[in-house]
Amino acid sequence: MGASGDMLLAALLAAGADRDALAPVEAALPVRYEVSETIEHGIGATSVAVVLTDDEVDGPSKVPAQGHSHDEGEGHSHSHGDGEGHSHSHGDGHDHAHSDHSHEDHDHSHSHDTPAEGHGPSRSYDEVRAIVEEMDLPTDVERDALAIFDILGAAEASVHDTTLDEMHFHEVGADDAIADVVGACLLLDDLAVERVVTTPLSAGGGTVAMSHGTYPVPGPAVVEIAQRADWSLSGGPVEAELLTPTGAAILAHVADGVDALPEIAVETSGYGAGGYDFEDRPNVLRAIVGDGSGGLRRDEITVLETNLDDATPEVLGGLQERLHGAGARDVSILPATMKKSRPGHLVKVICKPEDSQRVARRLAEETGTLGVREHGAGHRWIAQREIVTASIEIDGECYAVDVKIASDTDGQVFDVSGEYDDAAAVADETGRPVREVLRRAENAI
Repeated sequence: MGASGDMLLAALLAAGADRDALAPVEAALPVRYEVSETIEHGIGATSVAVVLTDDEVDGPSKVPAQGHSHDEGEGHSHSHGDGEGHSHSHGDGHDHAHSDHSHEDHDHSHSHDTPAEGHGPSRSYDEVRAIVEEMDLPTDVERDALAIFDILGAAEASVHDTTLDEMHFHEVGADDAIADVVGACLLLDDLAVERVVTTPLSAGGGTVAMSHGTYPVPGPAVVEIAQRADWSLSGGPVEAELLTPTGAAILAHVADGVDALPEIAVETSGYGAGGYDFEDRPNVLRAIVGDGSGGLRRDEITVLETNLDDATPEVLGGLQERLHGAGARDVSILPATMKKSRPGHLVKVICKPEDSQRVARRLAEETGTLGVREHGAGHRWIAQREIVTASIEIDGECYAVDVKIASDTDGQVFDVSGEYDDAAAVADETGRPVREVLRRAENAI
């Protein structure tokens, strides 16, 4: 079904994530996660509400923010059903499958607490990024949270025909939305998730009230996000908003789309409850945790390219490093024949979709190109990668060489490669051939 931030939090907690993993958010923002248990149509479920801890309901956050909202106000999450929808895998071959069946960013039972939703300041895109960066999060968690807000920002900017730098968030930039996004990333990290899959997401139907008026479901931002996502979108099966921008953006970043629950040896499951009550179905999201079959990991990418006919060798020589610094995953520079048979170069860059605008700008700044093409490649299949340090002995001395190990999601190793720069440094010091140093390091693993 659909997805929202609070239901994803509840489902992950019900699936075994540690509540204490959410502490960095509570330390940085004036909010608290209220976790409780409830019953939905006979199903025991976990409920999560983000509530304010400040005495003044509309008071500022601990991190100041200014600006006006240009957001659509789609900060709720409604869904229902109980089919399988998401799957997460661990480094030891575990998969977690979540089915989004219903959810909404509302509180079930904490009538004495003030829900954070609808309160607090609006923020610019840069202000939201600054808050996340100041939370002292694990590197991977910070990267994922920022990527999700990049997706949200790009969708809102497209809807409102503005730029990402000029974007202001309202509901999706408030404290509760930041708590949803960063909280989901923290819980996924706590579960050591390496893969997430989701079955098609139901958007619901009818209309929804936003800060700019009443819009049909799915809202414009959700449609924009779905265009960037790997999973598919469908309408119904009820007249309610089942998929919110926050939930859609989280899943757009972390989840691969599948038609049905993949093969899984189930270990545990849990349900996250939403705020809507439907007469004919439980308003819950189910998470299934288990061992999945091994394979390569799907990585969502896009490809940028441009033709250059006047780039100097010095510019081309430093281009890869400069583009990697902007978020590029891989850079290729190929010889090409340009107009009037002039020699030139074709630069191809692989990056994450949410990084494409930043990487394209850096490419233009570094090369002076007048245009950058984007090809929606969709995804690539990549191995799990681990760097270990091998210790080798040469003439009685020990030397360290990093070695890259490639494996599938079950941990089956199919490639071991020593890092050339490390091996070259050892070769220079010992007088041995680089190939010998590489072979020794790889055999030491």
